[in-house]
Amino acid sequence: MERILVIVFDTELKAYEGSSALTQLDSEGSISVHAKAVIKKNADGTITIKQSGDEFPIRAVGGTAVGALIGLLGGPVGLGIGAAAGAVAGTVWDVNRSGVNAEFLDEVSAKLTPGKWAVVSDISEEWVTPVDTRMDALGGFVYRTTRHDVEHEEYASDVAVMKIDIAMLKAELAQSRTEHKVKLQAKIDKLQRKLHARLEQAKQKSEQQEKEAKTKVQALEKKAAKAKGETKRIIEKRIADIRKKSKKSTEDFEEPQEDVYL
Repeated sequence: MERILVIVFDTELKAYEGSSALTQLDSEGSISVHAKAVIKKNADGTITIKQSGDEFPIRAVGGTAVGALIGLLGGPVGLGIGAAAGAVAGTVWDVNRSGVNAEFLDEVSAKLTPGKWAVVSDISEEWVTPVDTRMDALGGFVYRTTRHDVEHEEYASDVAVMKIDIAMLKAELAQSRTEHKVKLQAKIDKLQRKLHARLEQAKQKSEQQEKEAKTKVQALEKKAAKAKGETKRIIEKRIADIRKKSKKSTEDFEEPQEDVYL
């Protein structure tokens, strides 16, 4: 299962030890780290990235779920993202991109106060015990959440509603008198254009996710080729889960073949 982790530490030394522990757990096969960064919360509330995980598949965190989350942790989230999201430009997009919800952001922000450090990571894990045990020993506070693609769900909901509306209008058109057909057809055409535009937006989003998923899968396949026994089986399951999620994302936004867009 793909998850986002934020592990908060009191000191720089412990944060780097926590980062190294995640790397070790990855090498053991207990988890798979896709992206990772060590950050510091500055006195003015901003975030500084001190180290990024170049040894992992997603090397540049900018534009990724980890990057979006780091940006949010350096913003107005600590004041209550639930209240602030609508008033801050770009915040809603970053929340969607980060794959986390407002409650998770508020919990992390309450703990990640100025002067503290954290390790932010995008991982696959089946059990929480390996990470929790190592981080507890280092004095780290672990916050985790399953990656939740809010933006994908919003696109899917919009697309589903528009398809239903178009079908209803077409049914009405088929039974309408001649004088009403022109107006109904105009409404159908307008709605189809809106649907097409929404599908194009969703397609671009899906392509970005597909590229990220491909990067993760390629790295995991290399590890699976070297692994044996139970470790190999677990890694192969992670590969299957990522592929399944990526495939569903693509299929949800396929263009209706019967419609002609003007």
